[in-house]
Amino acid sequence: PFVVAAVLRGITFTKESYNSFIDLQDKLHNNICRRRTLVAIGTHDLDTIQGPFTYEALKPTEINFTPLNQQKSMNGEELMQFYETDLKLKKFLPIIRDSPVYPVIYDANRTVLSLPPIINGDHSKITLNTKNVFIECTATDMTKAKIVLDTVVTMFSQYCEDTFGVEAVEVTQGDGTKATFPQWEAPLKMECDVGYINRAVGIKVDAEKCVTLLNRMMLPAEKISDS
Repeated sequence: PFVVAAVLRGITFTKESYNSFIDLQDKLHNNICRRRTLVAIGTHDLDTIQGPFTYEALKPTEINFTPLNQQKSMNGEELMQFYETDLKLKKFLPIIRDSPVYPVIYDANRTVLSLPPIINGDHSKITLNTKNVFIECTATDMTKAKIVLDTVVTMFSQYCEDTFGVEAVEVTQGDGTKATFPQWEAPLKMECDVGYINRAVGIKVDAEKCVTLLNRMMLPAEKISDS
């Protein structure tokens, strides 16, 4: 398992940007995260928690917290029973349900931030009044984790007081190696044959149209030849 993280400070949410923030996480979970089987996103009000944070694996009965938007604390087993009829979350339960241990993220005071990939804790939930956001992505695929983190911070750092400012987080992985995220790797550049694109996608467009469509998808492209 892997974890990456970042902080957005001085953020100002409106009702529209808050809803967009939640909607983006749902879209990422259903696409690149492969319904949370590869990556799970957790976002938290940083002012309600205290680092350093730890990513642990514990027996379900040893984990107790109040899930997001609930009033009652429950352990891991009770949580699984509680959400087995939830239309949104029940499809994610099998990812960890039969495991002897469940993943959990704690802060320095042993407050539960999240039980990935199921649900966050209510204690650190994001609201319209949240100013500082801690973002954590737990994953079984490091490449996907970094892409997801980069996507979230790039889209929402525009709402920070320091526009597009992102605070890096140092993470110690399970093997003891340390790394700082986000890593902002240079964009990948490649040359591609238009004929190959047409065959792969099942379309028939010329080079100019291909460039137009790629740029519309926020993938900067230019024609270097007619092929």
